[in-house]
Amino acid sequence: QVQLVESGGGLVQAGGSLRLSCAASGITFSSAAMGWYRQAPGQQRELVAAINSDVYTRYRDSVKGRFTISRDNAKNTVYLQMNNLKPEDTAVYYCNAGTWVAVLTSGFRAWGQGTQVTVSS
Repeated sequence: QVQLVESGGGLVQAGGSLRLSCAASGITFSSAAMGWYRQAPGQQRELVAAINSDVYTRYRDSVKGRFTISRDNAKNTVYLQMNNLKPEDTAVYYCNAGTWVAVLTSGFRAWGQGTQVTVSS
């Protein structure tokens, strides 16, 4: 059973930075695609960034040039470096793991507890 533990969220002023971490267990991490998602109040969960086992990455347009997804297979951890944060980035951030298609389509039943990111203006 996959277990995912997100951390690193917090309160930051606009223009600031945060680095989120997601520690995964119960999977063959090195071969899994990983995704970061976010859900703001009253909004649907959306894919923010994804990375596959070949370290190919994809980002939603609104975070391109500001966010960077990376992975450390030795630590079974995926990161999301978020720079130049904006108030509209405020959300609960989640990670998940699976096939590339599942990551891109958010095709998961189970989610972790997420980590809250709040950006003040």
